Amino acid sequence: MKKNLFIIMTAFLMSIITINQANACTNYLITKGASTDGSTMISYAADSHVLFGELYHWPAATWADDAMLDVYEWDTGKYLGAIKQAKETYNVVGNMNEYQVAIGETTYGGRSELRDPNAIMDYGSLIYIGLQRSKSAREAIKVIAELMAEYGYYSSGESFSISDANEVWIMELISKGPDEKGAVWVARMIPDGYVSGHANHARIETFPLNDGKTSISSKELDKIFDPKITTVYAYDVIDFARKMEWYKGKNKNFSFSETYAPVDFGGARFCEIRVWSMFDQVVENMDKYWDYAKGNIEHGEFLANGDENIDAYATNRMPLWVKPNRKISVQDMMHFMRNHLEGTELDMSKDAGAGPYALPYRWRGLTWEVDGEMYCNERVTATQQTGFSFITQSRSWLPNEIGGIFWFGMDDAASTVYAPMYSSITKAPRTFERGNGKMMVWSDDAAFWVFNQVTNFAYTRYNAIHPEIAEKQKMYEDGFVAATKEVDKVALALLEKDPKTAVEYLTNYSGGEADKLTHNWKGFYQYLFMKYMDGNIKTADPGKQNPIVKQPGYSKEFLKIIVKDHGDKIKMPKEEGGH
Repeated sequence: MKKNLFIIMTAFLMSIITINQANACTNYLITKGASTDGSTMISYAADSHVLFGELYHWPAATWADDAMLDVYEWDTGKYLGAIKQAKETYNVVGNMNEYQVAIGETTYGGRSELRDPNAIMDYGSLIYIGLQRSKSAREAIKVIAELMAEYGYYSSGESFSISDANEVWIMELISKGPDEKGAVWVARMIPDGYVSGHANHARIETFPLNDGKTSISSKELDKIFDPKITTVYAYDVIDFARKMEWYKGKNKNFSFSETYAPVDFGGARFCEIRVWSMFDQVVENMDKYWDYAKGNIEHGEFLANGDENIDAYATNRMPLWVKPNRKISVQDMMHFMRNHLEGTELDMSKDAGAGPYALPYRWRGLTWEVDGEMYCNERVTATQQTGFSFITQSRSWLPNEIGGIFWFGMDDAASTVYAPMYSSITKAPRTFERGNGKMMVWSDDAAFWVFNQVTNFAYTRYNAIHPEIAEKQKMYEDGFVAATKEVDKVALALLEKDPKTAVEYLTNYSGGEADKLTHNWKGFYQYLFMKYMDGNIKTADPGKQNPIVKQPGYSKEFLKIIVKDHGDKIKMPKEEGGH
């Protein structure tokens, strides 16, 4: 098929940007009608090789009229500037606040020229300041949009998941670059009963334009609280693209993603495939998108006159949201976050790179070269460099003090345990709290280091050790979920008498369970180390001094690989006489 040269070159440049991104963050979004209990849920993995896992907390506060807030870039700690502080800010635990509002993100990068080094609001500050100032998902969108308009947007392109107890939204944004303050963006509400996802690539394509009924532009941002409105966008999101000569077609055909972050091999293979892996578990016939998820992008015919560059857009992309064939539970969300493309041709535990112990991970770089040919590792949902991950659960049938649960886990999602942090709690657990250790500072009771010890030991003999982790993980998480009903009941009874006492009870419960989990996980590491050290598998033999020792060695398949590579050097001679 014919393709526009500009589109091809842009896609190539986008591929390079995508490949070099350090993060592999993943968000899944579940609406009320799609969940087993009527809660809304979003998930997030904060994936970075230099991010230390800890639970952030900002207490509720009131501020003087002239108070200012210093803004530091979340990724680097760089000072960006000061903004006006709100008169009142709300309690925030991790990425969820006391009003059950939650925000997650994934970085998609987008057009490299759209960065504003003079702006103040980076994506992390938008999230955590937005949570401190918002009582609903719609208010969070409004706060984020207004902060970008007033102070500029510093980071590269981002996708946000924004939820409250009733609605779930996806918002995608990108700076206008160094010459024009602000950002272009689109926000869409996920229809009730549907699920969505994003994983480091922009996913909003065409969207309904301002009709005053279901869609408005930012010129009418105060109308966002009308429940009939399901799409909101920057008033100049299309005009800016025309000014930059990136779009010439009709407004109705404009795609945010294809214009500001055209999909390419990297965008699909390293990003969209993680959305596919979740959709594939809840929707029939996702096989029709498998070729796309592997990075094979199909484009339409390009019209030589350039009137409709819509025709050069990718034609085989996945939908923004899908209707699941079953209801989704919080345990399902935990399972989604642990995917390694199991059961597909790209399952990394099945090829030679998995080594003798079926390891479904590959150490960086993401791409590599042999004899002049480029190759890639897969970029799956569960990854070794995760600092922390979470699933939020917002429950509309409960008071805000009790309704929000922030299921929080340290390190690799595949081997973490998600512990319940109620979003009204007034302090973080000791083993999760900010400042208890750093990326290059050891703390013996920091959950991040305790979980990393277990996980990294499992990487050495994955198919032997990880099943024990998964069993222990399920025991804890099922126990936490089962206990929730009783904890809610006690908190409700206390709330009727004294809200402060109810919040104190939830703070003690969340903190106590987290600290106990960390202590027990440290003991679990000691048990695993003793059992699996030196290539053996040891189990206690009751009444005897020495344990039972098994030496499983390597699989026949791996031994054949050794023989093929090195057999002429290690082959033993046959003994005469058949001995």
